[in-house]
Amino acid sequence: MAGKISGIAVVTGGASGIGEACCRELAARGAMVVLMDRDERVKAVAKEFGGLAWIGDVGDEDAIERCAAEIERDVGPVDILVNSAGIIQVPLPPEKLSMKTWDDVVRVDQRGTYVACVAFGLRMAARRHGNIVNIASIAGMRSMPMHAYTPAKAAVISITECLAAEWGPAQVRVNAVSPGYTRTPALQVAIDRGQRDINALKSNSALGRMVEPAEIAKAVAFLASDDAAAITGVNLPVDCGWLVTPSWHTYGGLRQAPGHR
Repeated sequence: MAGKISGIAVVTGGASGIGEACCRELAARGAMVVLMDRDERVKAVAKEFGGLAWIGDVGDEDAIERCAAEIERDVGPVDILVNSAGIIQVPLPPEKLSMKTWDDVVRVDQRGTYVACVAFGLRMAARRHGNIVNIASIAGMRSMPMHAYTPAKAAVISITECLAAEWGPAQVRVNAVSPGYTRTPALQVAIDRGQRDINALKSNSALGRMVEPAEIAKAVAFLASDDAAAITGVNLPVDCGWLVTPSWHTYGGLRQAPGHR
């Protein structure tokens, strides 16, 4: 394990998946972790490792502002914010993608990330200390048939870059992690329903496997730690080599590993 992490960390979407993994990793490294989620299950998850639970919907800016004020009043000044709250989308052509679905995805994944950044980031900037890690996606870096989720995650990457420049003079670092196909409960449900082909997900990565939530959490913890003190405005893909693989299909796909050819 890398170095210890001190201070108070807030993780949105902390009740499951990548958010939950981030909570456990940060807590294991010494942070006081506050789990924020709109799912009441967040209370049970927080209890498992001594974290604190807050119910909040990142799409509601008034609610998140109240949460930020309450956390800082009752727990203390927040040093780290991890924005992991998000919802996924079934791949659909535009004519079959309802605007309600589009609005729901953008409201949580894009707008919610920005709202939480502002609520906590302004307080960090006023103290001239803080660290934000946004969970984006490789979907935000490539063309995909998810016409709400993909643009929303691209926006998260852009939000990260813009706020890194905005708050850098106030010594607030803002970075993003872009997971590849990660074995979260939500993705596993999609696989079980036949909405995702697990073999396609594995074969389209250089390492031939999916990412585990704990691997994303370790990357987040690195960016949140003093080991990354000079890093801001970056988007770190953690994707088992998915980004470098598709173009090889033009030439017949990846070669067999040496010794297996």
